[in-house]
Amino acid sequence: MTGDTGHGLGQVGVWTSAFDGQPAGRVREAASQIEELGYGAIWYGEAFGRDAVGQAWLLLSATRRVTVASGIANIAFRDPVALATAARALGEAFPGRYLLGLGGHRVDDTIHHLDGYPIPALGKAVSTMGSYLAAMDAVPVHSPPPESAVRRVLAALGPKMLSLAAERTWGAHPYFVPVEHTRWAREIMGPEAFLGVEQAVVLDTDADRAREVATEHVAMYVALAPHQQANVRRLGFGDDDIVGGPSRRLVDAIVAHGDADVIRDRVRQHFDAGADHVCIQVLTADPAALPDREWRELAPALRDLAPTP
Repeated sequence: MTGDTGHGLGQVGVWTSAFDGQPAGRVREAASQIEELGYGAIWYGEAFGRDAVGQAWLLLSATRRVTVASGIANIAFRDPVALATAARALGEAFPGRYLLGLGGHRVDDTIHHLDGYPIPALGKAVSTMGSYLAAMDAVPVHSPPPESAVRRVLAALGPKMLSLAAERTWGAHPYFVPVEHTRWAREIMGPEAFLGVEQAVVLDTDADRAREVATEHVAMYVALAPHQQANVRRLGFGDDDIVGGPSRRLVDAIVAHGDADVIRDRVRQHFDAGADHVCIQVLTADPAALPDREWRELAPALRDLAPTP
């Protein structure tokens, strides 16, 4: 999984939001184990747990080789000056090991609330992100710079954001997407841009139990994240798949569930569709728990997954 891929992230990484519910010592232990299992990157989300910068320091300081990637740092949470200077500090302290994923689906013309906390409106998503990138680039340097600039990717789903990712950053990090989106994204972005795709998985051979976990995950996103609902509609899913609860067709497209071979096949499909890297998000009945067993059991199955000729 950490072979020579040309981009330094290995073929397969881990994506998780479960670090937020764990004490720092447990996070360090888990990060070290993920690295030793051979995963090439550790991706983490950002909500109201640890902030993206603090989480990166914690994970980077606990590991030696693995890439640590924010998936994503929310631009609605901080000024571009703060993020630009923090990214430079991380890049200088841990050369070549930090990848800055940027996003913020709460950027439109309304105020959103997260657990009752108001997130201020910033403007339309694509123009706001373009302005944010320009502002980061303009921040003066008054501390030791990294040997090479920290690479950036965007949480891109639609054609305009995918194009912006290809034109203005290293590439894109699509989340909550089926294989069809990977193929479409590669066509839009062209062959050179990096495409690192999140894939949700449930490692459980009990079909009913696995689908129950998968359905809960999909239902949450289509109900609470309008941009995710809009994206699956763009890909051909309609009211029959969304209204009243997600259909089996939608659940199975978003979440790979079954044994390790089933999950391996889904990851390979993303590579065949044009992905450069796939990060698996293991889902379990307890979202707050770290899925150590599943990471360990999946690691051997996810090695050497080059695209099929």
